[in-house]
Amino acid sequence: MPKLGFDAKRAAQNRTGLGNYSRFVIDILKKYYPDNEYILYAPSEKKNKLAKEDGNNVKLKYPTGFQKRISSIWRIFGITDDIIKDRIEIYHGLSNELPLNIRKAKDTKSIVTIHDLIFLRHPEWYKPVDRWIYNHKFRKACINSDKIIAVSQCTKQDIIELYKIEPEKIEVVYQGCDPLFRKKVSESEKQEVREKFHLPEKFILYLGSIEERKNLMLLAKAMKHVKTSVKVIAVGKKTEYADKVKTFITDNSLEKSFEMFHGVEFKYLPALYQMADLFVYPSLYEGFGIPILEALCSGTPVIAAKGSCLEEAGGPDSIYVSPDNEIELAEKIDLIMNNESLRNDMIEKGYAYADNFEESKLAAELNNIYTELIK
Repeated sequence: MPKLGFDAKRAAQNRTGLGNYSRFVIDILKKYYPDNEYILYAPSEKKNKLAKEDGNNVKLKYPTGFQKRISSIWRIFGITDDIIKDRIEIYHGLSNELPLNIRKAKDTKSIVTIHDLIFLRHPEWYKPVDRWIYNHKFRKACINSDKIIAVSQCTKQDIIELYKIEPEKIEVVYQGCDPLFRKKVSESEKQEVREKFHLPEKFILYLGSIEERKNLMLLAKAMKHVKTSVKVIAVGKKTEYADKVKTFITDNSLEKSFEMFHGVEFKYLPALYQMADLFVYPSLYEGFGIPILEALCSGTPVIAAKGSCLEEAGGPDSIYVSPDNEIELAEKIDLIMNNESLRNDMIEKGYAYADNFEESKLAAELNNIYTELIK
């Protein structure tokens, strides 16, 4: 029974993004490969709100002694001593980094998942100190690991180009999404959500963090040119960029066509996706684009932006537009909203494409990588 260790900080403490990915990986592996032993290394028992032990094959481990008080140092260096002591065969850093001294664990193979290198592609979106920290950690992890998992072909190419890593060292294993998005929401639940958020009969959904990189302003600008009577419902964290978008909406008298909601609980998201007539995701750059997959699994046609990896998430039958052309986006919105045959075709083919990201398939790809490493 292989003994696998995981960096579980994000799995234990983060409810979005990297936390979702970390929990997804751990959950599908323990579900489909229950004979493996899984050790989850988390920096703080007190801050752990999400990761859980499960039967005999999933165990949580935390720093002990004086390292409890400096858990950030434990995660960077001290954890390697625990990996050696626990006789871990493979250690997987799920969120872009590994302990800087991981090679000290000579009997342990190491893997790192790299989600994106956006901070190098678009440094203007990050503070200089953050860029330095990310670059140092990510580069070291890529160099020191025995294998790299990239979450898209786009990210793999970025790693090859920007870090000069040999392609043979990198495997692409896509992300999946929560199985709740594949489950049909009842009409009564939909009605409850419709009333809670005062949703119109027809609406376009945007869901994701509301920051410059996500490019929600493009959708706001496009609504000036959309001829169809439809409203945008944008769901995401309140930010300064969100305030900029709201100012544009007000200045252009678009209040009836565009509404934002912040702090929406996860339990409402499947219904929002399934009730939406269209999902629009105009992000300038992504590592993968999980919201697109959530939309496809929900039976919602997708328009996304060209230029990064969103075609990988949305497949050949979603529609892609230039991330700086609001007229093109408006035309595609009108096209889909007024062509029932096209919408139905996109929905049907979207369901089929989403099967590529089915959890048993992704679990098998990960387990095969582990097996090859410890042969």
